[in-house]
Amino acid sequence: MIKYLIIDDEHVAHDIIKGYCAMISSMQLMKHCYDAFEALDYLRENSVDLIFLDLNMPKLKGFDFLKTLPNIPKVIVTTAYKEYALEGYELEITDYLLKPFSFERFLKAVNKAIQAKDSIPTTIQHAEKAKTGHIFLYSDKKYIQVKVESILYIEAAGNYCKVVLIEDNILVREKISNMLEKVSSEYFIQVHKSFVVAKEYISSIEGNRIFIDDHIIPIGKIYKTNVIQLLR
Repeated sequence: MIKYLIIDDEHVAHDIIKGYCAMISSMQLMKHCYDAFEALDYLRENSVDLIFLDLNMPKLKGFDFLKTLPNIPKVIVTTAYKEYALEGYELEITDYLLKPFSFERFLKAVNKAIQAKDSIPTTIQHAEKAKTGHIFLYSDKKYIQVKVESILYIEAAGNYCKVVLIEDNILVREKISNMLEKVSSEYFIQVHKSFVVAKEYISSIEGNRIFIDDHIIPIGKIYKTNVIQLLR
């Protein structure tokens, strides 16, 4: 879970951010803070992964607040003032959102924060990061965070795709071509016009069929070359 804190002197801003976060299953609100001093009191005894921070607050401004913290978590600035953006990036904030912002823009900022939190510092492990990263899938009126490494295969079903996980299935309104773009081609392969499979979970290949645990996936004629390359 991503534990987050909202620091803003406007109640409406809290409602918007909390509502957006409620659509992302991995987000956990820890506290509403309406000024920086309230946040400082909380952070003396607690830690969070992410702060949504307003800048123009009474008593102590947003960036002045950040400068007092010994360990700064990921920060997404939410403000109506664009002129402070450069100072924000000098303080290594994750993103700078100008009010009012859409959910799509908000989600992009959260994704950036999550990727930064999960980042692996060594370049030789960069490919492994792509394998063990996360994607958000929209299903049942909410965004669900899914570990890429938990996906066995993806099956097209009309205007939808069924994402088959190790312990669950998720139905999303996406084309299979869009789903293939979300995952790394280094770890996934399209074997049929309706199927994309995770290479590491292939148990065996027999004739025109691929076996993944108890699942049997057909191999399409035009995709057979992809499968043959796996065997070389």
